[in-house]
Amino acid sequence: MPQFHSDEVDLEYLDEGDGIPVLMIHGFASRMAVNWINTLWVKTVVQSGRRAIAFDNRGHGESRKFYDPSAYEAPMMAEDALRLLDHMKIEKAHCIGYSMGARITAFAAMRAPERFLSVTFGGLGENMILGIGGSDEIAQALEAENVAAITHPQAVAFRVFADQTKSDRKALAACIRASRQRITADEIGSVATPALVVVGEKDDISGSANGLATLMPNASAVTIPGKDHMSAVRDRTFKAEAQAFWDRVEAG
Repeated sequence: MPQFHSDEVDLEYLDEGDGIPVLMIHGFASRMAVNWINTLWVKTVVQSGRRAIAFDNRGHGESRKFYDPSAYEAPMMAEDALRLLDHMKIEKAHCIGYSMGARITAFAAMRAPERFLSVTFGGLGENMILGIGGSDEIAQALEAENVAAITHPQAVAFRVFADQTKSDRKALAACIRASRQRITADEIGSVATPALVVVGEKDDISGSANGLATLMPNASAVTIPGKDHMSAVRDRTFKAEAQAFWDRVEAG
């Protein structure tokens, strides 16, 4: 995979297909391969006649790792995404983010709305503004030597996921301590870019899709029946709704 330099931070990325670009930003403790390749999102985007672009967020995958939480503030991570568009000389793209990637997408859309045809927030609904608890517990679980001693349910899930993705747990602990910054209702309300919010019905992390969508002037919401935070990302309904949304935006 090629790399680019975002303010001297080396980040690995992929670029496949042709047509209108779709920038994909993965979630916490994941990486582009896990979030977008293995779930067939890249294949779906390319087969739709679009250009699939994804990257490993700082602290994740093959990108550079940091161990100071100050290196993982969400606006800073949003700048990485915008710099990738600059690096590839892309003026405007669809953007889809999942979980932490949805929050990064929101910061990017607030920072540079002119760069996006649309934004899709997956796996993060109203809790983008209400906040998500458990960051300290998750960080401690990632740093723990004894997995059996972890009792917090979300912390256990993220520790297991981090181990499955063979992630740098110390870097992830620093990331989770900084990256869950809240966005106010007024701030998200300033996002006039066409937006789609998609969450699983059984997702106990995201909060309501409708609760977030109603705060934006040009947004719609989809709730996927029977899916939780980990399963919604690969769901066929999610892919179909995203493609239909992009089609509508491109049709004007």
